Parts: sequence; structure tokens; C-alpha cells
Amino acid sequence: MTATDTVPELMLAGEVTKRIPYSQVHLRRMERQGKFPRRVRVGANRVGWVRAEIEQWLKDRMGDR
Repeated sequence: MTATDTVPELMLAGEVTKRIPYSQVHLRRMERQGKFPRRVRVGANRVGWVRAEIEQWLKDRMGDR
């Protein structure tokens, strides 16, 4: 990794569910359908989502209003 590369900031499940009022099951379903950003496996028992992708998804939903 070079000095110009940046590591994306991740949101953990708790933070995502605070921002997105859907159940974990519904979020998984939407991920499989390509309607929600895919999670990133961070460890054996931990996943996260790229913050920029979640923020963009929210902006897109707000733009549809």
C-alpha cells in the first residue's frame, strides 16, 4: 500500500441498523438482490460496510423522493 492509498472507513452492523431502519434479514436479502451495498468480512465473526457506499445509498434513496 502506498501513501496515496486510503483505507475505506467501515460501519459495523450496530451503526448500520441505527441509520437504516431495516432488519438484518432484510438487509441481507437486499444485498443478495444487489439493492444494498455488500458487506465486507473484517474478521472471523465481524462484518462491516464501507461508509461511503452506505452514505451514497442513503443519498440515492433521498433523491428518489
